[in-house]
Amino acid sequence: SPQFKKTEVKAKKQRIGTYDGSMKLLAKESTIVKESRDQSEHEMVSSPTSPSPGELYFNRELSFLAFNERVLAQANDTKWPLLERLKFLGISSTNLDEFFETRVSLLIKQRSAGVLSIDPDQRSPSEVLKSISMATKELVKKQYATLNEKILPELSAIGINLLPPKAWSKSQSEWLLKYFESQVLPVLSPLGLDPAHPFPRVSNKSLNFIVELDGKGAFGRDVKVAIVPAPRILPRIIRMPIPQKEGEHDFVLLADLVRTFMVELFSNIAVKGVYQFRVTRNSNLFVDEEEIDDLMKSLLWELPSRKYGEAVRLEVESNLSDPLKKLLLKQFKLSEDELYFADGPVNLSRLVAIYDLVDLPQHKFDPIIPVVPKVLARSPKIFESMSEQDCLVHHPYESFSVVQDFLRQAAHDPNVLVIKQTLYRTGFDSVLVGDLVEAARRGKEVTVVVELRAKFDEEANINLATKLQEAGAHVSYGVVGYKTHAKMLMVVRREGDSIKRYVHLGTGNYHEKTARLYTDFSFFTTNKEICEDVHHIFLQITGLTKPNKLKKLLHAPFTLRKKFMEHIEQEIHNAKAGKKAHIMAKCNALTDPEMISALYKASSAGVEVDLIVRGLCCLRPLVKGLSENIRVISVVGRFLEHHRAYYFLNDGDEKMYLSSADLMMRNLNQRVEIAFLIENEKLKKRAIKEAFTYCLEDNSTAWLLGEDGIYKKIVANGPEISCQTTLLNKLSAAK
Repeated sequence: SPQFKKTEVKAKKQRIGTYDGSMKLLAKESTIVKESRDQSEHEMVSSPTSPSPGELYFNRELSFLAFNERVLAQANDTKWPLLERLKFLGISSTNLDEFFETRVSLLIKQRSAGVLSIDPDQRSPSEVLKSISMATKELVKKQYATLNEKILPELSAIGINLLPPKAWSKSQSEWLLKYFESQVLPVLSPLGLDPAHPFPRVSNKSLNFIVELDGKGAFGRDVKVAIVPAPRILPRIIRMPIPQKEGEHDFVLLADLVRTFMVELFSNIAVKGVYQFRVTRNSNLFVDEEEIDDLMKSLLWELPSRKYGEAVRLEVESNLSDPLKKLLLKQFKLSEDELYFADGPVNLSRLVAIYDLVDLPQHKFDPIIPVVPKVLARSPKIFESMSEQDCLVHHPYESFSVVQDFLRQAAHDPNVLVIKQTLYRTGFDSVLVGDLVEAARRGKEVTVVVELRAKFDEEANINLATKLQEAGAHVSYGVVGYKTHAKMLMVVRREGDSIKRYVHLGTGNYHEKTARLYTDFSFFTTNKEICEDVHHIFLQITGLTKPNKLKKLLHAPFTLRKKFMEHIEQEIHNAKAGKKAHIMAKCNALTDPEMISALYKASSAGVEVDLIVRGLCCLRPLVKGLSENIRVISVVGRFLEHHRAYYFLNDGDEKMYLSSADLMMRNLNQRVEIAFLIENEKLKKRAIKEAFTYCLEDNSTAWLLGEDGIYKKIVANGPEISCQTTLLNKLSAAK
């Protein structure tokens, strides 16, 4: 809409930053976002009896914590193999880390800047931070209860033991002392605190020990406290070579090893206590793209700051003494609200290492063998298969190797002239990047749009961009002010006297590892209009040309929002005319206030709305007179539900879109995204069934969002149905 376009232009110069001077920008941005929010709420908040913003929207940060509760619930669910439950526990810990590094740190900046509110629910940053603290403390208690009361006892029952010091046998203690002296002690650097030895710099999420001492140092000074950082090179889980019982697997935590033998570091000084602590820091990077000449160089300059950003969370052992606790809080300028107690290792995600250290397949998921769709396996040359018909591939049930084959064949085919691809996340040793390098070395015109600002993948993307440039590929970093999030791969091939384009579009990243863990769709086509649209989008990104009017693709930030709003309005029109009207959407997050407002309007008009939202959902469903026709479910299972799909009944002329975009303001306004129609009737029916029908039938891994914001597990009333199990049986091959 025009209002959002104006907002977009303002926001480019007034983004939230993390450095000095960013405070004023935060205050300005809150005003910009408020303008957009107020416009979208106008119809519903126009009278004293209308719902308040707090009643219309759930808070996005608390919605994330609710999602992480659902992840943690998988660690307690005995239907999953035990070692997989350990991984779910680790995932819930990693999720919290990233949440504090990005979202909580942003809220702290907003609070410091005096921002009153920036989210649709209109809660102030201070209010949200208080609620986050309370909810996270409860979540952390549940995490450690899950570990100590369920996971560890059940692991012990199958012969996997995490041994505390009191359980070490004499031979194990002797081996551990030798291990400590040879492998650990040489790399530890104890730092006693006194006027000549200030508190050391503690890097983000590193394991550290605060040691309470009583005695005098070598120069006669009293030594009361020391800090001992644990280098990242040290393994946090140590496998014992001498199990207590045959056939068992014994492990020791590095924290317990260091605690036990800490006296070796402080000769003639009494060690009264040793406690773990860990600091989480602001990891947002701030680069003013309007003011720089080289984005890559600027990011390289900023990356080191991520290790030592502003502290936002302090984790300590639950038995830490009050004086040491106050010392740490003062040092990191944190309050009690930002202090979290650990009843075990301060980084639960490190325990996941046990998964790879034991060979117990009966306690892991059965391996799957993704199959290659028949239409693409019919010919050894993928170009021939694609020329015959469009093809839809559903990962990880169907193999991601078809995407790799497409690019590999293009790299080696002498008739291929041009390859263009977008890369958002790919991994360090990507086969796809290797094929792009090979294609460039073979003299093909290779153009790659590498998004350097992909959160936490900046360094990896800088490295692969450098690698591609050295091979002779043309590398673009996208568009100033907009992240390139669209998933597109285009091959231009000479065939006789003509030129033909081949295109792959996806809902997920070109990442071989996550393609085995995330559910996503791939679409292969030679449709001339789609290929022409992809060509124009690449020209726009790399050549900075004005956008052409596209024939088939929807394109954010230009047409995607507008077209989806038109489809919603059409469903409203059909419902008011007495026709059946139905909207379905599947995405990772639903937070955009204008989209939520439109869905409320559709529900009020009688449109049936089914939403499958894995993570964040700010829409409040099942409210009489507002959203009573909206159902929201979240599926949390073996695979991460990642595809984005959007369906409109359209009076029987069904519209089924697959997309790279979630329904978030940033995706619709500040990213380069695409959505594409599946027009082939057979593929359309398949996409509807696999994206929606199976999920809506799920009574095994699905959760229903209530009007009160609480998710409740959908319980089977009859045969248990899991959408992921259904698709595994239907599409993939068992071991």
